[in-house]
Amino acid sequence: MPPPAKSLRWLVALTTLLATPLLAAKTQVAVAANFTEPARDIAAAFEKATGHQAILSFGASGAFYTQISHGAPFEILLSADADRPARAEREGLAAPGTRFTYAVGQLALWSSTPGFVDPKGAVLNRGNFEKIAIADPATAPYGVAAIETMRKLNLHDRLKPKIVTGSSIAQTFQFTSTGAAQLGFVALSQVIASKGGSHWVVPARLHAPIVQQAVLLKTGSSNPAAIAFLRYLKSRPALAIIRRYGYSSR
Repeated sequence: MPPPAKSLRWLVALTTLLATPLLAAKTQVAVAANFTEPARDIAAAFEKATGHQAILSFGASGAFYTQISHGAPFEILLSADADRPARAEREGLAAPGTRFTYAVGQLALWSSTPGFVDPKGAVLNRGNFEKIAIADPATAPYGVAAIETMRKLNLHDRLKPKIVTGSSIAQTFQFTSTGAAQLGFVALSQVIASKGGSHWVVPARLHAPIVQQAVLLKTGSSNPAAIAFLRYLKSRPALAIIRRYGYSSR
């Protein structure tokens, strides 16, 4: 004899309740500002694939590390460098054996004015601009790469009076996009899909590789969502997103 319709509806509702909400979890992720757009795309794909939710916060890697060392409740760090995740391991803030390279960044010289930046970056040598924006090298690896590039081109001393410093690569982009600075050294990921402006992809030989590493923090070591997110970051769908934004991967 088939079960009453009311009982069947109750069974379906109970099965749905057990299969979805109780399995889904959230994780707090500190994301280097240069990785903002790819991280958003990856988080959306991750939630669709797993049901888990990644709550993303964006900023400078150095500032995040200071917050984490003072007890900020992040469970994952997606840094713009390798130094801070390694330091998190050394200082006991990270789960051992969870650090890996998720992307290798690409520096770009960008202007919001079409045609202002030529394909070889000769605009730097011409110097026909008042301000050039970079991220703070004390907290942002892209700022370090910008300084290294200018020094390699023997232009740093000449351009130093024109440099304005953003607290992160996001603020550097803002300075340049609003015209507060005519030029800016930004992440290629920030401008690769831009329909306006002009940019020069800085050759990798002009600065040390921008190796970006992820690590699971001890605060997230028992959170299935945190563990799943780092696993997903290595997946083919995530790697495809990362490459689409101009990063290479290792």
